[in-house]
Amino acid sequence: MTNESSNSPNSLTALSNTLAEAIAQAGKTIVGLKAGRRGSSSGIHWRSGIVVTTSHALRHEDSVTLTLPEGTATATLIGRDPAIDLAVLRLPDTVSLPAANLGDTAQLRVGHLVVAVGRSLDTGVTASMGIVSAIGGAWRTWHGGKVDQFIRPDIALGGFGSALINTQGQILGMNTAAPRHSVLTLPAATIDRAVNQILSQGRIVRGYLGVGMQPVQLPEAFCRSLELEGNGGVLVVSVESDSPADRAGVLIGDMIVGIEDRRIEELDDIQRMLDPEQVGQPLAVKIVRGGQKVDLTIVVGERPRRAD
Repeated sequence: MTNESSNSPNSLTALSNTLAEAIAQAGKTIVGLKAGRRGSSSGIHWRSGIVVTTSHALRHEDSVTLTLPEGTATATLIGRDPAIDLAVLRLPDTVSLPAANLGDTAQLRVGHLVVAVGRSLDTGVTASMGIVSAIGGAWRTWHGGKVDQFIRPDIALGGFGSALINTQGQILGMNTAAPRHSVLTLPAATIDRAVNQILSQGRIVRGYLGVGMQPVQLPEAFCRSLELEGNGGVLVVSVESDSPADRAGVLIGDMIVGIEDRRIEELDDIQRMLDPEQVGQPLAVKIVRGGQKVDLTIVVGERPRRAD
């Protein structure tokens, strides 16, 4: 009698076949690119005619040659968000590619199998398998960019701009380099929000006060005398001329201790108040100046563009 199980693929073979199929499907949406001196990178055909990749890989190019699953094409840069390391490119109308099949990162857990899928200019689709090594909540980059979820996969990067996929072949986000040779993934929700704003406004709008700041610790007795909760604050070390803060009367040496009835103790506390929807809105700011509490109103401006 034939053993029925001997005619069925074992679990490892089944998993291998599943991953190979998932990579093949995702690979149809992945492009390769070479720009400047950064070597080869990858990009993802995010939606019809729109490719996303990492901002720092492009330097200052206005057009980029892409290696497609079949042939090449020249894409134009339509916008970027250096704060989250994202660039958005537009394909010519003559190019037709399947759009990314996006997955939900809300169900992602530490230990889940994931694969980085890129495209080499020489060998085509590339893949690196690993697991999710860390998951966290929303966070901000050093440049103030808001990222919806912290995702750190334990994978080889294999080129900037590769896609992170699950075992179903769904694209969860885009991979970029992090400190100490690790990898971070920009989740799909973050990329979608940035793409929408770039397509509608041509740029990323962020709030701006026009001050240089550093966190400080205040003496407990001093905080008690002013009835301040906690003992932290943010010291103003510079004020840009004609900035929102300058027009509101902020001075060097002021200590910001509250905004809109929220206690301010760290720089991140202020960054959270400067999301795009706050531009043009007044903020009630509580500062300590010369040992006294002073209330000011700052109308949030739009952060000036900076060189990429």
